[in-house]
Amino acid sequence: MTLKSLAMAASMMALGTVALGDTHDDAVRVGMITTLSGGGAGLGIDVRDGFMLAIAQSGLDNIEVIIEDDQRRPDVAVRLSDEMIQSHDVDVMTGIIWSNLAMAVIPSAVAQDVIYLSPNAGPSQLAGRGCHPNYFNVAWQNDALHEAAGAYANSQGYTNSFILAPNYPAGQDALTGYKRMYEGGLAGELFTELGQTDYASEIAQIRASGADSVFFFLPGGMGIAFVKQFADSGVDIPLIGPAFSFDQGILQAVGADALGIVNTSQWNRDIDNPTNAAFVESFQAEYGRLPSLYASQGFDTANLLISALAVADPSDGDAFRAALAAADFDSTRGDFAFGPNQHPIQDIYVREVIQDGDVFTNRIIGVALEDHGDFYAAECSF
Repeated sequence: MTLKSLAMAASMMALGTVALGDTHDDAVRVGMITTLSGGGAGLGIDVRDGFMLAIAQSGLDNIEVIIEDDQRRPDVAVRLSDEMIQSHDVDVMTGIIWSNLAMAVIPSAVAQDVIYLSPNAGPSQLAGRGCHPNYFNVAWQNDALHEAAGAYANSQGYTNSFILAPNYPAGQDALTGYKRMYEGGLAGELFTELGQTDYASEIAQIRASGADSVFFFLPGGMGIAFVKQFADSGVDIPLIGPAFSFDQGILQAVGADALGIVNTSQWNRDIDNPTNAAFVESFQAEYGRLPSLYASQGFDTANLLISALAVADPSDGDAFRAALAAADFDSTRGDFAFGPNQHPIQDIYVREVIQDGDVFTNRIIGVALEDHGDFYAAECSF
């Protein structure tokens, strides 16, 4: 399979389900449901492109990838999941970006003995009591990057943060994570509407709050709108965010308003290891753009799958799960391992937004948390 087949598939997406790869009787079928249209489409496109780059580089021709657009709608994601499992008999599923869609799809999928490899969403409900031996998260548990932001705020001596996030599972996990590590008080705490783009009221509250810092989790277009409006407001309070609001695709839309803002991430293009350097170079050569955090997660998810297939077939469930849990692949992040709930143990970095020529990007300026697992692992019992 080549990336030419991916380009052909993208052009056919409006026609429905597309299978990539040569068909074999013993083919491993992967169902990818992700966001490819509307708000947040860039995130799903990057996960897809990173995943398919790894599949192409593997040279394997017995992996079929069925790609569908969830339109960021839980009802659509559930319908597509049912089709993947019942009509296409997939062995593995992946792709979901948003935690509310993950909660709608994953519990049912894993209960039907399908392996789910999450390249992004990591809701707390699936990390603790709702964990499952068929569920692996290759990105993070939702709280983790926000916990790192709280640790960074402590290191800077901030004692009066104003915090805000959208009111859905990942937003709730975000504020929980920040507060878990942050040692100061709160000037204010707000849940905004998912998809909101006007933040005049919230910024007015921040201005009047006496805050010495602002932590926010607003992924995709929400973050673009907030950062631009915050810069235009003239409010001079440092912003702290997770990578989701300062990722590669988003930064070009925000532009100079993001310069100097600190954010936390488990990945960046300047992580110094051979796998990451080769990934950044090959992704840029293939797609004509720098990879994002989401692209790196798609790439790692595919390489985890490939490493497990070298050891066991999905039809041997116990052996295949053990091969996945071993995480015997070279991650773009460097050291990577699964905790007891099959969520990552990894370093989380502090990044700063910079301008490199005509491109806005991030550079690593420190490590917020080393070998960090998640809070909910102790509640997981397979």
